[in-house]
Amino acid sequence: MNHFIEALKLVSFSVHKEGYKFIIIFAIATAFIALFSSAAGLVGIVVTLWCVFFFRDPSRIIPIEEDILVSPADGIVTRIDYDVEAPEDLGYKDKKFNKISIFLNVFNVHVNRVPIGGKIIKTSYRPGKFLSAAAENASSQNERNSVVVKTKNKTEIIFTQVAGLVARRIVCDVKEEQEVNTGDRFGIIRFGSRTDVYLPENVEIKSLVGQTMIGGETIIAKFIQKKTK
Repeated sequence: MNHFIEALKLVSFSVHKEGYKFIIIFAIATAFIALFSSAAGLVGIVVTLWCVFFFRDPSRIIPIEEDILVSPADGIVTRIDYDVEAPEDLGYKDKKFNKISIFLNVFNVHVNRVPIGGKIIKTSYRPGKFLSAAAENASSQNERNSVVVKTKNKTEIIFTQVAGLVARRIVCDVKEEQEVNTGDRFGIIRFGSRTDVYLPENVEIKSLVGQTMIGGETIIAKFIQKKTK
């Protein structure tokens, strides 16, 4: 009986608010199609269930360790780039960052989470193309939404939602001057995407290319501790 309860916990999850309208549309379309073809209705049921699965919003256990950054999304680390520029619309001229790119496929959880707590000091939406989110130039050419958070030690961390080949809608729920905590939900990208995190030199990357990320749980970086004499 205990094993059955644990299994139910694994398949039970809440659904993000952005998903309800799609689930309802798919369900109504499925009911209509099923009136004319049971086979097509079965396909519609599968698609509707996939839609529910896509918009799932599971709870996460946020690490309590200080001076760490958690992954803003589920997915795979596809790139780690050093000494790169931040998105140009943010105004960080002549300043270099190290960047972690996480690719989300259509089966990953797409709810995004704040990598580290602090105050949101800037948000910037930029329209663009819909290249494959795994492409090298997706960060600069695709539709994106960037958020800058200033931590308690005054470090500015940038995290960016990047649309992909299938993704056509970026949702960001945080606003400038808002206080956030590490692991807080801050938005969602619909149907496949990518997230980038830009880190200054006083933050050490703790993840590897090919590593699987769990949004809000996996530690991706940590502040470098100053040596005391």
